Amino acid sequence: MARQDRLMRLLSALRRLPSPVTAERLAAETEISQRQLYRDIATLRAGGALIDGAAGYGYTLTEDPALPPQSFSRLETEALMLAVGSLDQLGDERLAAAGKDALARIIASLPDRQARQSMHAIMRSWRHDEERPDITVDLEMLREACWNETSVHIAYRDKNDRRSEREILPLGLSYSPTTLMVVGWCLLRESYRTFEVARMERLTPGATSFRPRRVELLRQYVKLRMAEWKAQQAEERQQDPGSGG
Repeated sequence: MARQDRLMRLLSALRRLPSPVTAERLAAETEISQRQLYRDIATLRAGGALIDGAAGYGYTLTEDPALPPQSFSRLETEALMLAVGSLDQLGDERLAAAGKDALARIIASLPDRQARQSMHAIMRSWRHDEERPDITVDLEMLREACWNETSVHIAYRDKNDRRSEREILPLGLSYSPTTLMVVGWCLLRESYRTFEVARMERLTPGATSFRPRRVELLRQYVKLRMAEWKAQQAEERQQDPGSGG
């Protein structure tokens, strides 16, 4: 792991974990030896981070040089806590972990009073205890393909258990309480398609680049779906004239 990445991961762990954090826990979280951990803590201190504690007692990050002071209203703080808490319900562990790390960085930059308020937020998210289908493909690969605007090959099983293989241009991911969908342009069908990620049996990188067309393709998709929705609404009003009031 690169030195800068290692130091950032250590700072993130110090922000996120309840303090004081033992060296053993920090080493496990950052996947380094305790000997390397002590050297990295010394490096962070030399760079301006105020880290209280010592070996055998645990460590607390009391001043973070990487973050300027921030200020949020109490409702804004509640909104952040609620949003990040909701990520746990989406079945995407890496996304949820990234949200917690980002929130920890924000809380570390708050004044003491607001930081304490964030620990006692009154709003919580809840989801119905409904099973989400297991996802077996690499979500990180799918995200990278969206960001880098490169195609992916998928082996897909539809709701009727029909199997197909195709190459798609992934445009974006859509999370719902029960499933995760990818919106894409299907090179086989030459049209927009949505695919349930849990129905993907295999996912491999493709060689087709569609940079810089992703944003434009996604805009066209949204425009098309809005036109279809408006047409459906108009048809329903014609079938039931009294429904419009």
